[in-house]
Amino acid sequence: MPAPDRASLIRQAFRLEWLTVTWMVVEGVVAITAGVAAGSLTLTAFGLDSVIELASACVLIWRLNVELRHGQAFSERSEHLASKIGGGLLFGLAAYIVAGAIWSLWTRHGEAFSLPGLIVALLAIPIMTLLSRRKLKIATQLGSRAMRADAVESITCGWLSLVVVIGLVADLLLGAWWVDAATSLAIVWFVVKEGREALTGEECCKHD
Repeated sequence: MPAPDRASLIRQAFRLEWLTVTWMVVEGVVAITAGVAAGSLTLTAFGLDSVIELASACVLIWRLNVELRHGQAFSERSEHLASKIGGGLLFGLAAYIVAGAIWSLWTRHGEAFSLPGLIVALLAIPIMTLLSRRKLKIATQLGSRAMRADAVESITCGWLSLVVVIGLVADLLLGAWWVDAATSLAIVWFVVKEGREALTGEECCKHD
C-alpha cells in the first residue's frame, strides 16, 4: 500500500487537531465546572490543563494551514515558531503539575469526589490515547517537531486523566487525599524532556 502524500497527511492532521479542539472544550468546561462545584483543586487544575491543550491544538492548526496554503518550504518558519510555542506550553504544563502537586501536599487538599469529573476523566483516557497515537504517527511522517510536542501534550492529558481518576476513587474509598499529587509528579520528567527537544530543535521525528 503506497504511503499517503504530504497533502493527505496534512488533512489528516487537521482532522485530529479539530477533534482535539472539540474534546478539549467539552473536557475543560466539565472539569472546571465540576472542580469548582466540588471544591476540588486537582479537578479544576485538570480543566485548566485542557485550556493549555486547546491552545496547543490551535497553534498546530495555524502551522498546518500555512503549509496547506503556501507549501512545505514556506512552512519551515511557522514550523520552527510552532515548535517553540509547543515547547513553551510543555514547560508551562510541567510547572503547573509541580505547583499543583506541591500545593495539594502542603494544604493536604486532595480530590473531592465529583461524578461528572470522574466521567469526563474516564472518557479522556481512551480519547487521548487514540489521538496521541495518531498524532505521533503523522508527526513522524511529516517530520514535525511541533506536532510531536502537541502529541506529547495529548499523552500527558491522558496520564493526568488517569491521575484524576485514581485520586477521585482513592479519596472516595480510602480517604487517601495525597495520591493524586504524588502520582502526578511521576510524569514531569517526560514532559520536560519533550519540551526541551521542542525548544532546542533536537531531532525527534525520524523518517524510515
